Formats: sequence, C-alpha cells, structure tokens
Amino acid sequence: MKELVLIIGGIYGGLSVILGAFGAHALKKKFNEDQLKSFETGVKYQMYHAIVLIICGITFPFLSGLQIVMAWCFIIGILLFSFSIYGLTWNSSRGKKIKILGPITPLGGLLLVAGWVLLTINLANIAMYLNP
Repeated sequence: MKELVLIIGGIYGGLSVILGAFGAHALKKKFNEDQLKSFETGVKYQMYHAIVLIICGITFPFLSGLQIVMAWCFIIGILLFSFSIYGLTWNSSRGKKIKILGPITPLGGLLLVAGWVLLTINLANIAMYLNP
C-alpha cells in the first residue's frame, strides 16, 4: 500500500502540473474566466492532495486499517473532486451539461475531508505512541 500511495501521489502531482499548464495556455482561449477559475481550483486541490499523499506515503507504514482507509479517501477523493471539475468545466465550455458530474464533486470533497480527519487521527496516534 505504501508504494501505491507514493506512486499515485506522484502521478497526481505530475498530472496537476500538466493540467495546470494546459489550463493556463490552451484553455485560456476556450474557457471563460469562471470556467478557468473552476479548472484551476481542481488543479490546486489535486496538487495539494498529491503532496499530502506523498507525505503520507513517507510517514505511515500502512499497517493499520485507519491508515489504509485514509489513503483511499485521498486517492478516490482527488479523482472524484478534481476530475469531475475538469469534466464540468470542459463540458460547460462546449455548451453541454452532464448532470451526473454535479453530485460527484461534493462526494469527492467529502472524501477529502474524511481523509484529513483520518490523517489527524493517525498523527495523534503516532504522537501518543512517541510521547506516552
């Protein structure tokens, strides 16, 4: 699991750089200002959480269920949150609406929040172990 977390963190981080550059250059002509801001929000959250995944991959051994669930919350949360925003903005710029993507974004956000809660619990467990 540790290796998977590090690899996915690296992939998400690299993709956020690519998508950020794509948004800043290629999409500037196709997206309006609000669409660009939404797209950038997806890129920022993807990068922030890619960094968190890498830090978690370095910090935790992923031997407990709590650590594994935390990682999956971040992995799936990034996918649902950021990539649904990309889909929503892309389709919006083409005058289309895919209704299924709307509810996916908050579900992804909820998983990211759950990941942060579990991260806090896992860090507290480490602190209690180190400072009995």
